Amino acid sequence: MRAVSVVGARPQFVKLAPLSRLLRQHMEEVIIHTGQHYNNNMSETFFTELEIARPDYNLESGSGAHGKQTGIMLERLEKHFVELKPDVVIVFGDTNTTIAGALAAVKMHIPVCHVEAGLRSFNRNMPEEINRVLTDHASDMLFAPTQTAVDNLKNEGLAERTCYTGDIMVDVLTRNIGLAEEKGEFFNKYPEFRKGDYYLMTLHRPYNVDQPEILKKILRELSGLELPIIFPVHPRTKKMIEQFDLKLGDKIFCIEPQGYLDFILLQKNCSGVITDSGGVQKEAYILQKPCFTLRTETEWVETTETGWNVLINPGPDPILERISGFKKPEIYPSIFGEDVSEKMVSHIINRIQTG
Repeated sequence: MRAVSVVGARPQFVKLAPLSRLLRQHMEEVIIHTGQHYNNNMSETFFTELEIARPDYNLESGSGAHGKQTGIMLERLEKHFVELKPDVVIVFGDTNTTIAGALAAVKMHIPVCHVEAGLRSFNRNMPEEINRVLTDHASDMLFAPTQTAVDNLKNEGLAERTCYTGDIMVDVLTRNIGLAEEKGEFFNKYPEFRKGDYYLMTLHRPYNVDQPEILKKILRELSGLELPIIFPVHPRTKKMIEQFDLKLGDKIFCIEPQGYLDFILLQKNCSGVITDSGGVQKEAYILQKPCFTLRTETEWVETTETGWNVLINPGPDPILERISGFKKPEIYPSIFGEDVSEKMVSHIINRIQTG
């Protein structure tokens, strides 16, 4: 039995780690890295830190317009699939890598497994939303992380392909949080920051960083928070801050993108998370951290329903007021499952054996 795992972006490397480790106990696995993320701190260090086998192939697709990038991936993936003849192709999340892997495989009649299926923001302006919907409808096995995801897939006529596995990030964090506390170097490098006395921020969505007035407002209001903000700056966001010549104030501390262990160390020890990332919202919830999401919608609706995640529209909403006035919920429901990788591998093996 041979599985091909297709990854290309930071969240996908993270999700691959526990699944790959277990897959290799039962079958041959080939890892194809599309090269969508090629910054070292956003790519290579994850394979080292998370002890993932090195990719067997790197397609070096690089950045570019969505159509061009996806087209390059499709062409190069197809060549490898012809040579490898996999029994299953596994894709993760909602990036151009995800849709390229699914399309290349399904057109060759190779079963496709989608990890993190069924998420919907219902915002068709997000390229990720288009990727999610198309990948789910092209895939044979849909591994849904939450009951809401299951319901979304049922509403789209995909119930028979759906497996309610829980979210693989539970396995990732369970295994790596202790390792992060042991090996993380952030607080040694930056002793001026004390655990529990800062917010952690990530920001990269085009509707937040490509509009100078919106980005300026976000940075201005956040500078009014009582605690400092540690801000690992995404390359895209850094470029925009420099292009718009924006001032950060004395409360926002920009640092380079962090390796995964240091990043989850920062999450575990912060007072709260400010983000526009889907994956970071989920990690914050699993680590029981308040999250302030600078978006009008979320794929992880359960996190907002429990009160741990607050949606803030960065245009009209008073960002500073919403964050400063937040009160931490007294109840923390567990919504993301357990032993997720084992369930996924069991479904994959059964599908390969039964055809």
